[in-house]
Amino acid sequence: MRGPIATLTGTNDIGHSPVFWAGFALVLAALAAYPGTATEFEANNVAFYLLNVPLALGLCLLWGYGGVLSFGQVAYFGIAAYVYGIIAGNMNGSPWGSLIGVIGGLTASAVAAGIFGYFVFYARVQNWIVPILTLVLTLLLETFLGQTAGYQWRVGQVQLGGYNGMTGIPPFQLGDLMFFGYYFYYYVLVVVVLSYIGCRMLVNANAGEVLLAIREDPLRTELLGYDIRARQWSIFVLASMLAGLSGVLYVQWGNYITPTQVGLAQASLPVIWVAVGGRDSLLACAISTYALNWLTYTLSSAGYQSALVIIGFLLVIVMLFFPRGVVVTIARATIWRRKERRGVDDVGYDPRH
Repeated sequence: MRGPIATLTGTNDIGHSPVFWAGFALVLAALAAYPGTATEFEANNVAFYLLNVPLALGLCLLWGYGGVLSFGQVAYFGIAAYVYGIIAGNMNGSPWGSLIGVIGGLTASAVAAGIFGYFVFYARVQNWIVPILTLVLTLLLETFLGQTAGYQWRVGQVQLGGYNGMTGIPPFQLGDLMFFGYYFYYYVLVVVVLSYIGCRMLVNANAGEVLLAIREDPLRTELLGYDIRARQWSIFVLASMLAGLSGVLYVQWGNYITPTQVGLAQASLPVIWVAVGGRDSLLACAISTYALNWLTYTLSSAGYQSALVIIGFLLVIVMLFFPRGVVVTIARATIWRRKERRGVDDVGYDPRH
């Protein structure tokens, strides 16, 4: 059994040296100090770039560390968001309604993923079929939500809204404290940092080592006595809850959601974020998710309607020239130069270190 420090500073992600952790602390300090130099509008925009990070971390766990690609993580993003909107909307005015909504949203995404994942992993569906099944799930969900425009599609006081979407979703509230502007920025920042640290500790723990073993050789891992179906199912549910967490943060940020948030275009974005950064590094995925969301928002704000096309073109370039991801490739090059200066033999070099 490894201690908390050992799992935090383990080698199954980029960076574990004192220099890395000093830089990590500096970045956190800069993010914490950012609202002091920005308007509430700017801080709210940065919160939007950050709130997608848990979704990417979950896909990184599932795809990069577990070897199973899901093309439908936005389905759980949408399920959690809609359930939060229904619960918080019906309890609007209650000081704890939004907290109950968060719990309800995450529970709904976990239950949906648990049922779907059970039939996928316990039926031993081959890995190359999983992306197709998950994509079909999210397209079915989009189609269903799109036809909920009638008055009969009402849960309590909340109208689902069809393709117009659900509007007027309450923001996050704890007691009498409403999380707007700077408060919402800090709320999202804490959630994202805790999500990253939790995922990092997981991949460096024994459970993470088993997950890597399943990715490399499922048969041998099973012959060693591990139930790989239960392990894959568990990580699938965890990844879906992280996607649900991003969905809840999204509706608390924008106070609305439409079925297009679980459509084909949105389903492709998490895959691009993870692939561009480097799917076998949590930190790389977090960095690329932030950067690509910033780029998409900046292009859209400047009037470039083809922002998604540019992001897709970027994915093609990365796949051709940086198959391990941009951030991971840069990290490899940096460490290789450092080792070369020291005259250290590169044989046996682990690129993630």
